[in-house]
Amino acid sequence: MAEEGDIITDLNLDKSANGVDDLPAAGVIQQYVKDLSVENPNSPDCYQWSDQPDIDVQFNIAANRLNDEVHEVELKIAITARTQQGTLYAIELSYCGLIGIRNLPDEQAHAFLYAEAPRFLFPFARSIVANSVRDAGFSPLMLEPIDFQGLYLQQLQQRHAEQQAAAAEGPPAGNA
Repeated sequence: MAEEGDIITDLNLDKSANGVDDLPAAGVIQQYVKDLSVENPNSPDCYQWSDQPDIDVQFNIAANRLNDEVHEVELKIAITARTQQGTLYAIELSYCGLIGIRNLPDEQAHAFLYAEAPRFLFPFARSIVANSVRDAGFSPLMLEPIDFQGLYLQQLQQRHAEQQAAAAEGPPAGNA
């Protein structure tokens, strides 16, 4: 029996009977800010403006394969707050996670990278955005939760419909 503080190194929990690790696994290894830009181009005048700003929020998700088992998932968020007088602030955040994936079929790995991983990363990116807006001298901006799974499925359906439309058109006719 192990004593408190002992390190147990080989429990074989993740290995099959032949000693090979063939169970599917996926998870976040590391999270980090890759790039953050906060602009307050009209300070100090903008602090006197009383109009409610129009806030434009854009998201983009990218996945980059680093090796057979590790991908970098990048959640890009661009936010601009404008009034009739001008821009209050512009924030661009590139928040990344190193994602480990092992023994997953390609379809499931793709879904994990573009739906689940962004869901894990978003709360941390949301906090960074709120703090950045606050640190620029404005009320914190709390981004609404995002249904990354729903967006992922919507994009798959759109891509499938586009492929069907392209197939229905058939190959281009040749010259007679």
